[in-house]
Amino acid sequence: MAVVPLQAALARTRGLLLDPEGLVRAIASGRQKGQPPPRVQGRDVRRVELRHVDLKTGRHLQVTSYDETQAHTANFAVGGEAEAAVDALLDEPFGNWHVDTTTRTHQVRATKKLAAVVHTKERAEPVAAERGHDRDKQRLLAEDDPVLKALGISDAQGRIKPTRQAKYRQVEEFLRLLDASITDALEKGHLRQPTEEEPLRIVDLGCGNAYLTFAAQRFLSHVRALPVRVTGVDVKQQSADHNTAVAATLGIDADFVVGTIGDATLPEPPDAVLALHACDTATDDALARAVQWGAALVLAAPCCHHDIAAQLRKAATPAPYALLTRHGILRERFADTLTDALRASILRLVGYRVDVVEFVESAHTPRNTMLRATRTGAGELVTGGVREEYDDLVATWGVTPKLAELMGLDGSAGG
Repeated sequence: MAVVPLQAALARTRGLLLDPEGLVRAIASGRQKGQPPPRVQGRDVRRVELRHVDLKTGRHLQVTSYDETQAHTANFAVGGEAEAAVDALLDEPFGNWHVDTTTRTHQVRATKKLAAVVHTKERAEPVAAERGHDRDKQRLLAEDDPVLKALGISDAQGRIKPTRQAKYRQVEEFLRLLDASITDALEKGHLRQPTEEEPLRIVDLGCGNAYLTFAAQRFLSHVRALPVRVTGVDVKQQSADHNTAVAATLGIDADFVVGTIGDATLPEPPDAVLALHACDTATDDALARAVQWGAALVLAAPCCHHDIAAQLRKAATPAPYALLTRHGILRERFADTLTDALRASILRLVGYRVDVVEFVESAHTPRNTMLRATRTGAGELVTGGVREEYDDLVATWGVTPKLAELMGLDGSAGG
C-alpha cells in the first residue's frame, strides 16, 4: 500500500483499463470529498463498471453506468473511442477505483488532499476474462470451476448438471450480491481492508452442505483476490465432517464448527455473517449473533416466518386491515412481509444501514428476499423516529418479534 499523487495513480489505472487483453473488470464508485456526483452521458451516477467484450465488429470497451434507478450500457471500439471514454471517466471525481486484471488487483482511493492510497496485489494464479457481450451469460464462477465439481453442481466435464441448474443460479445471484456488498462496504470504510496476516473473516450460520460457503471463499479469494477465511456453523456433525473433507480436497482455508447458531464459539468475531435460508426464528438467532459480534456486513435470506404468522392467528386484527388476515394464504404472505420489515427496523435501531433486496428471481423460488445490513455505528435509538415507527407497528398488530426479544427490545418506547 502506498500514497501517491492522485494524477499519477489515475495514469497507471488508465493503462490497466485500456488493456484489451488483461482487463477483467473495473469498478468506479463513490465520489471525492467535497465534489459533486460523477456524471456520465449527462446523468449523475453512483457506480460505473468497465470490461472488454467481443462484438461482431471486434473488441470493444463496455461501460455500464448506474444511476439511482437503472443501468446504461455503451460500447466503445478499442483505440481512440475507448481512450476518449476512459479519459472522460478518469476526469470525473470518483472516490474509488477497483480494477481486476488477469494477474492482479489494483485499488485506488482518492483522499481529500488530491492524493491517492494505492493497493496492488498479484494473483496467486491468473484468471480468464469473460468477453461475451451477453451480460446474462457472464458467470462469476465458471461452470468447470473445481468448487462446483466438488459440490456436485457440475459434472466431471465441467458442465452444470440439469438437475442442479437452480442451485447454480442461486450461487451466482448470491455471489453478485456478496460482490457488490463487500465492494460498497470496503469503499465506504465500513469493512476493514483485509491483509494476508488478517484475512477477511466470514461465517456462514446454518451452512448445511456449505454450497455458498465454498462459493464465497472461492470467488473472493480467486476472482477478487481478497485474503479470506471462512467458517461454517451447523448443528450436524455429519455436515461438518463432509464439509471438512471437501475443503481438504480443494485445498480451501475453511473451518466447520458444530453447534447451534446461538451457542457456536468462534476464535475471533467475524467481519461478515451469512445466514441463507435459515428457517423461521433461526434467522433471528443469526441476526442477533451478528449484532453481538459487531459484524460489519450481514447477508440474511429468511426462510419461513411461522413465528409472526402464529401470533397473527391469535391476535385480533386491527381495523381496517381485516382483509389482510381473513384468508390464510394472504395472512401467511403478510406475515412474511411484516416479519422482515420488523427485522430491518430493529437492525436500524442498533446501528446498521439496511436494504431489503431480491435474492433470486421469484420465478425460481418464492423465498427470494435478502436482508443486507452494513454496520455504520449510527444507532437510531436516540433519534426517536425509527423507534416510534417500530413501537407503533408492533403495538398495532399485537406481535412480539423474536429478534426483539433476543436484542432486549420489548416493543415499548424507551425500552
